[in-house]
Amino acid sequence: MATQLPPEAFDDRISRVRDKLSATDADAAVWFNATSIEYLTGFHHIQTERPVVLCLTPEAIEITVPRLEVERVEPNPRIDVVHHYFDYPGGKPIETASSMLAELGVESVVADSDGAPGVMGYEGPALSEYVAVETQSWVTRMRWEKSDAEVDLIRESAKWANLGHQYLTDYTEVGEHPATVSQRASTDASRVMLDTLGDRYAVRVRGDGPVHAGYISGRETALPHGHTPNERLSAGDVLITGATANVDGYYSELERTMFVEEYTDEDEHYFELMLEAQTIAIDALGPGVPVSHVDQLVWEYFEEQGVTDLAQHHVGHNIGLGGHEPPYIDRGWGDTQDDDGDVEMAPGHVYTIEPGLYTDTAGYRHSDTVAITESGTEMLTYFPRDLESNVIR
Repeated sequence: MATQLPPEAFDDRISRVRDKLSATDADAAVWFNATSIEYLTGFHHIQTERPVVLCLTPEAIEITVPRLEVERVEPNPRIDVVHHYFDYPGGKPIETASSMLAELGVESVVADSDGAPGVMGYEGPALSEYVAVETQSWVTRMRWEKSDAEVDLIRESAKWANLGHQYLTDYTEVGEHPATVSQRASTDASRVMLDTLGDRYAVRVRGDGPVHAGYISGRETALPHGHTPNERLSAGDVLITGATANVDGYYSELERTMFVEEYTDEDEHYFELMLEAQTIAIDALGPGVPVSHVDQLVWEYFEEQGVTDLAQHHVGHNIGLGGHEPPYIDRGWGDTQDDDGDVEMAPGHVYTIEPGLYTDTAGYRHSDTVAITESGTEMLTYFPRDLESNVIR
């Protein structure tokens, strides 16, 4: 039962980016993105208006943080020196980071962006005002293929997501409110997860539980990104559920289309079309398969059934530290990714498979998390997919 990434995983990642750096003329590599910084060092923080800047040279790893992060980052064994500014805007974060680079003798960098992202009102100078900058997306690309240890964490996430989903179905009944059912299921599943794992749980939560399970209902399901409606459940309501669990920063995705007590002939029709589309996609997955091919197969099925007007998104996406990561299972991928062409699935890719159909009154979508292996695939989520198993009696 894997609940934390082993320390040597970070050593391997750092070694790989140093190899990439050595193939450039730059003195250092720099990252502003919070997920990339976490991926390389294990230091996780919330990206706010206060930039964090990680610098990696052939000999050292140093970081610039706001004052309020100093105590959190100093124990990190992979970061050699911590620089800090007081706050933004008075603390001048990019100027502090440029001083860090100057102390390291850095005159040119390859960075994930030319400055910190403009979130929560941040507006700052470009890094290129201080050093020569070329951009790179090394970590984004490295995250496509998960190691065995990363897949283990996603597999563990799927187990607890399944528990949260089961609680969700157990607590759902006519007259209940979707918001309170979600809170109860998430809390109870989180309690079991924390009680079971104890000190093996890698804390990644801030005012929330490690498991989340919830759903949208009624007409909101007709919107792929619908919201929880302020209405209590009635017999015949369509639900689109979602459950996940945070295991050392890694996520799985489990979604089901469910029905409260009963369903109509129309519900059954679109449910079965959706289920067949998902089955087609799952069966098509494997190493060496172009991501666009899987999306195309589903589109052709929708064309045969005359329901392309009810499809609103591609088949799925990679998942890991982020809820959505490339590559995307999208038939347009080869047209937009000039460097990689038509991307092929590879061992270590972990995909959500979630083709959906959306009418004027309801939506129908399952999502399962599937790992690509050397010989084929492994289904990581396992809540039943058939119609009768998804009717809440």
